[in-house]
Amino acid sequence: MIPLVLTAWLTAGGLPTRTEEKPIVPPGAKIANFTLPDIHRRPRTLDDYKDKPLVVVAFLDTECPLANLYVPTLIELHQRYADKGVQFLGINASRQDPFVIVSAHAQEREIPFPVLKDFEQKVADAFGAKRTPEVFVLDAARVIRYRGRIDDQYTLSARRAQPTKTELVDAIEALLAGKTVPAAETEAVGCVIERVKKSPPPGELTYTKHIAPLLQRHCQECHRPGEIGPFSLLTYDDIKNRTGRIREALIEERMPPWHADPRHGRFLNDRRLPPADRELLLAWIDAGAARGDENDRPPPRQFVDGWKIGQPDQIFTMPKDFHVPASGVLDYQRFMVDPGFKEDVWIEAAECRPGNRAVVHHILVYVLAPGQLTPYAPDGTASMLAGWAPGDMPTLYAPGWGKRIPAGSRLQFEVHYTPNGTPQTDRSALGVKFAQKKPQHEVEVNILANMRLRLPPQQPRVKGELVYTFRDDALLLSLMPHLHVRGISAKYIATYPDGRSETLLSVPDYDFNWQSVYRFQEPLKIPKGTKLTWIGYWDNSPDNPRNPDPTKEVFWGLQTWDEMQNGWMELVWLHKKK
Repeated sequence: MIPLVLTAWLTAGGLPTRTEEKPIVPPGAKIANFTLPDIHRRPRTLDDYKDKPLVVVAFLDTECPLANLYVPTLIELHQRYADKGVQFLGINASRQDPFVIVSAHAQEREIPFPVLKDFEQKVADAFGAKRTPEVFVLDAARVIRYRGRIDDQYTLSARRAQPTKTELVDAIEALLAGKTVPAAETEAVGCVIERVKKSPPPGELTYTKHIAPLLQRHCQECHRPGEIGPFSLLTYDDIKNRTGRIREALIEERMPPWHADPRHGRFLNDRRLPPADRELLLAWIDAGAARGDENDRPPPRQFVDGWKIGQPDQIFTMPKDFHVPASGVLDYQRFMVDPGFKEDVWIEAAECRPGNRAVVHHILVYVLAPGQLTPYAPDGTASMLAGWAPGDMPTLYAPGWGKRIPAGSRLQFEVHYTPNGTPQTDRSALGVKFAQKKPQHEVEVNILANMRLRLPPQQPRVKGELVYTFRDDALLLSLMPHLHVRGISAKYIATYPDGRSETLLSVPDYDFNWQSVYRFQEPLKIPKGTKLTWIGYWDNSPDNPRNPDPTKEVFWGLQTWDEMQNGWMELVWLHKKK
């Protein structure tokens, strides 16, 4: 039986009487083609399955207990009818479910059929979907032939070992046999799909009073001249001329870019827009994007041109220009810089700056101490100081934390260039800020690299796993998963000496275009003997639009068309090395 507290919740809030505004779309109605993104933001259309005689559309969400109970049933039915040409699709139209959680939910339950996100509920409205789970069976002409519940196994007050009525199966069997569906419509039992209700803004919203401060807080760091944003958002005209694309990016949760599952970990550099600010910006756009009184506008936010860390104490530049040819494949280029440090120095902030973003794929700057030939040590440590890749943030440490550069060290720039069709020139740089006194905590960088990675051809979901054991008590500051274009998700799980397990970071929809370091709000205390399991997944199938060649077996390698499972982590050992 379903627990009484769950029954009370469903009865009181989860399953109110039908008072929804959208009309029910009856069996016999035709569904037009639609396009929605799947859990990896790949566009899927109904017409993608035009060769399928039947399509079963199931409306799901991540919170509804009954919807989650029915996921295994839908998976079993998908497997039973796949060879008969029946295509299953899941659609999440629930406003409370962020995209990243929809992606994680589908992967955690290993749902084998596409799960799509209906951000604006347009497809839910086209079906007249009211609840989760609610299913629709479409025939070859994409006419609704059945709508309603899956079966009667799970209800508000009971769970049966087996269903006594199987309306969805009956509909599929009848249609495959060319017969009339015995019951074309049943009452769906589940949780209401809350419709997005636009309410009038509280008073007049204006750019000068409400939106300019919001953009300063959340957007202008990247959306200004010389930064990674494709356009500037420093002025009213900047945003007024782009309200359509900004609105779409907000609705689809593409901006600001942030890919961590919010259920796991709290991060200093979380770029998500707070819900209140997001709703305010959308309301302002929908209300006409009024300018307002210039006297209400805050003073411009001051930036140091070219640097996110502010004005560096010292800037180190590659010793010479590097000329990038118009085409071809370049090995990683390495350049040595002598910073001239006569004594140990401590770094509290560091930032790499590409000289030519058009051809610089990424930059890593390492510290090579006197006599050190390679930045990588056998124990997995790497003497990395800072890095840059699209979406990455600079290295920043709180007071009392820092990175040591020993006296006499050299800086090694490692730059990956990607020719873009015309000859180019680059001279990248590193800016640093020095700690005023020796920090209490010395930060170390470790790299977890699975160099035995192997992706068989044509495989849509290949798992890679690496386990690292902490040799001593430590404070963990950050994690950064790095995969290439076939990578689709990343996760770090800590298993503590007492047997407890905890997910420290989950990136369900990994995007190679955004190389983010995830910095914890508070350093995590990791006891000696803890095992950190770093799990990645790759899609080496033709279904992956980023895949350079799905017929190729792929191994770990430096170039983008190779693959990687690298995991950077910053930590502080609480005791001296033994």
